[in-house]
Amino acid sequence: MAVILFLHGPSSSGKSTLASELRRQSRSPFLQMSIDHFRDSGAWNPADYPNWPSARPAFFNGFHRAVAGFADAGNDLIVEHILDTPGWHQDLQILLAGHDLFFIGLDAPLVTLNQREVIRGDRPLGSAAADAAYVHDGLTYDLRLDGTYSAATSAAAILRKLEKPLALSQFFT
Repeated sequence: MAVILFLHGPSSSGKSTLASELRRQSRSPFLQMSIDHFRDSGAWNPADYPNWPSARPAFFNGFHRAVAGFADAGNDLIVEHILDTPGWHQDLQILLAGHDLFFIGLDAPLVTLNQREVIRGDRPLGSAAADAAYVHDGLTYDLRLDGTYSAATSAAAILRKLEKPLALSQFFT
């Protein structure tokens, strides 16, 4: 059974920064998984697809299965994701059942999201605001954090929670 730290929040909310800090502070190794890693490595570029909207479901189906495959093989994971498509949460509930999952929601003020999005320059402007408008709707988290707080402080709080046995995650409810 793997431990999965599932970081969820709008684009530019601090998921990648927090994931890196979690890996730095943790005494045990975590594999960090994000679609940004595929993009940043050059392994995937949605612009290469003549019809990205029709190719998108297969890509994310593969990503979700890869996450499950790494967990099923016994790798502890930090997953950065935005559950922005109907059915993804339910699919992942099935794929990740049986693992210790800690569901973490990240928030940040809209002005911060917009500023970070401009600085990053790797997303369409407005995507963070669009995500922020609905991405947390209907979800209950094991822990909710402010993405403007220190990543070191947030990571330490998460790792303290892992010192005790995890209860059934809100992810699965």
